[in-house]
Amino acid sequence: MSKEALKELIDVIDESDLDTIFQVLIRFVPEDEPLPDEIEAIAAANKSIAESGTVSHASINWD
Repeated sequence: MSKEALKELIDVIDESDLDTIFQVLIRFVPEDEPLPDEIEAIAAANKSIAESGTVSHASINWD
């Protein structure tokens, strides 16, 4: 079976079954692994939040 054949089957699936089909298919999509610089950025952000906290929305001048 090809990807094209699977794509064509989507058109004949009843709307009420789409969520079920989605839940099955999504399990086969590989998850992205974070890159080393992304891991470093997350760690730096977590450290900054732990040390300095965050800025509330009320403190920001949105104008």
